[in-house]
Amino acid sequence: MQTAAVILAAGLGKRMRSRLPKVLHPLAGRPLLAHVLETARSLNPARLLVVYGHGGDAVRSAFTELDCLWVEQAEQRGTGHAVIQALPALTGIDRVLVLYGDVPLIQAETLKCLLELAQEMPLVLLTAELTDPSGYGRILRNEVGQVVGVVEERDATEAERAIREVNTGFLVAERASLERWLSQIGNRNAQGEYYLTDLVAIAAREGARIATARPQEVHEIIGVNDRVQLAELERIYQGRQARALMQSGVTLADPDRFDLRGRLVAEPDVFIDIDVIIEGEVQLASGVRIGPYCLLKDCAIGPDSEVLSHSVIDGARIGAQVRIGPFARIRPETQLADRVQVGNFVEIKKAHLGEGSKANHLTYLGDAEIGRGVNIGAGTITCNYDGATKHQTRIEDGAFIGSNTALVAPVIVGAGATIGAGSVITRAAPPERLTLARAQQVTVEGWRRPKPPA
Repeated sequence: MQTAAVILAAGLGKRMRSRLPKVLHPLAGRPLLAHVLETARSLNPARLLVVYGHGGDAVRSAFTELDCLWVEQAEQRGTGHAVIQALPALTGIDRVLVLYGDVPLIQAETLKCLLELAQEMPLVLLTAELTDPSGYGRILRNEVGQVVGVVEERDATEAERAIREVNTGFLVAERASLERWLSQIGNRNAQGEYYLTDLVAIAAREGARIATARPQEVHEIIGVNDRVQLAELERIYQGRQARALMQSGVTLADPDRFDLRGRLVAEPDVFIDIDVIIEGEVQLASGVRIGPYCLLKDCAIGPDSEVLSHSVIDGARIGAQVRIGPFARIRPETQLADRVQVGNFVEIKKAHLGEGSKANHLTYLGDAEIGRGVNIGAGTITCNYDGATKHQTRIEDGAFIGSNTALVAPVIVGAGATIGAGSVITRAAPPERLTLARAQQVTVEGWRRPKPPA
């Protein structure tokens, strides 16, 4: 059977009080809609459609690389009207799965259950039993338990509002039946909108068999209507990621103070302290320790390496048994070989440090090739930018760079060379030699420091 997934993402989101379309507000660093799209794509639908409306250009431009069909709902007149806009793009489809761009935590396993039931039933609804059903449409059943309709809370009687089984909005329907049912819905309700849920009563009157299923976890059906709900879902999402990591052998100092805003592949015996933020694609090998308040983005860290507190690693590749921080910044295109040491207030950008090299204090290394066993003294900088072009510094194996040295690129420091502290190096420093570049020290006899007027 050919299945299409239709994601409704046209809502205004007034309660967000934002210029940003609701479905573009971030959850775990990605737009709400991105989460739903990822789940939908995991089902391998024959066709994937997004119905967009409010902020349409912004929504489409946020997903330019996505292979899907975009259907505009120019005038937002309800969920039923939104699906009607998608019908012309559903030719040749056997069944339709309806999803929501502002309900990001729905799981593929739950949707697969709906699709399995839909192999035998023309209409399948996802429902849930809630202690507090406020805000949701209620499922209406007859005396033998068959679904006969859905009533929205605004239109429900007191008795109907007491029903705890709610409609989540997720459904699977035969395409031909869906088209027929949608042609019969009206907008005589408190909102004056065309409700998708009205087709349930129409299908029941036809005698269509209607099945229901439940989500694995209740939070799967929670939508985002304001920033409070967005924050609540953020913590639910992060809790889910934290549990999965801990079950895989990762230790989190405090699961409630952990933020994964991308994808993390972590081997057993990784330790992550509080308030660490992980973005993009991150890989942590066995035995890695991440201190508190660190940011890891698009990086890979080798076995038994340690990142101390308040450090940033962005777009870098880190070897085994490396020690970084505290307060270090490792920028894109940096590679640190095994047993490198990078200390406090050191910034490295587009540089390669060979095995066992050290830069322990107050240093900037940019556009540099640094060999094995090199010692970089405190206060050293590579002067790599002349105002127009970046230039490279090369420091060969075993060199020793004295404190407070400026290496004016392009420049080469030979293997085993020593640079005296306080030097400004503008030409190649030969191997195995001491090179100094200092002004002569002078003491001025008879000089007195000026004093302020009495």
